[in-house]
Amino acid sequence: MKAIAITGAAKGASNIDLLTDIELPRPVAHGHDLLVEVKAISVNPVDTKVRAGFAGETPRILGWDAVGVVVATGEDVTLFTPGDKIWYAGALTRPGSNSEFQLVDERIAALKPKTLDNASAAALPLTAITAWEMLFDRLGVQENGNEGDVLLIVGAAGGVGSILTQLARRLTKLTVIGTASRPESQQWVKERGAHHVIDHTKPLAEELARIGIKEVSHVASLTNTEDHYQQLIAALKPQGKLALIDDPDTLDARPLKVKCISLHWEFMFTRSMFEIEDMLEQHRLLTRVASLIDQGELKTTLGEHFGEINAQNLRRAHERLETQRAVGKIVLEGFSAR
Repeated sequence: MKAIAITGAAKGASNIDLLTDIELPRPVAHGHDLLVEVKAISVNPVDTKVRAGFAGETPRILGWDAVGVVVATGEDVTLFTPGDKIWYAGALTRPGSNSEFQLVDERIAALKPKTLDNASAAALPLTAITAWEMLFDRLGVQENGNEGDVLLIVGAAGGVGSILTQLARRLTKLTVIGTASRPESQQWVKERGAHHVIDHTKPLAEELARIGIKEVSHVASLTNTEDHYQQLIAALKPQGKLALIDDPDTLDARPLKVKCISLHWEFMFTRSMFEIEDMLEQHRLLTRVASLIDQGELKTTLGEHFGEINAQNLRRAHERLETQRAVGKIVLEGFSAR
């Protein structure tokens, strides 16, 4: 099968050229695994982070978002049959989706939305799981609840922010504030449903005051948490909640004490990495999101389509993500004919 893999162990941003087109044997499904023929993928910041820090055994296939067709199942599979069109984000500890065929555990996959094409659907699984878990599991927001509360989403124009904004607006009674710094990204956030959009390159207190908001009850910090940390603490009301997904070099929790602010980490790979007892929740979550899309409640977060799945286009996607100026998700689709 065709695949794009890291073929060397050089660390750092310069190793982008080590993403290479290769041929590998087709894997075989056992247990709860589905063998999937990959049709479309999207690229996430986790791809660039793993690539830049990689120093393990090669070749290493990256990629944690896919839409594909089930071609074979393991002996313990009960949720799917060959021919099913599915979507998933996969597991960090297994070969990724940058290949013609991939194994994925059935408990973290679901039937793809019927109303989306493969590319539009591939933009969503990892970010939808992250956003859903952050909003409902980590921050403890209730569906159809939290009237009077205010959610501030830092970095709302990115992949996670784009779906988090929609989930919060469609499924809760929160007032949703998204941050974005450029006219095109601010417009994107407005179109995803944010009540207000503010500029995170300006003092947050001033930006919140401009829209008549004194304090917020919940913060989802999706990028550059270190740069905004003290401002976020100042903006949060006593007993507020702060959740993040990025990787600050340091994070001193002591300033949270005086306001009794709770700190929450979201990492969507935890369930699959440790195979914890509620792994099936990601299957249910993706099934629910697919239903919401087919009902017209949510829409794709596809931002740019980079063409076929090959090393050249994947390198371009990694380069684009590393500028931190991408709006929405970058998607690749299909392998060239042999």
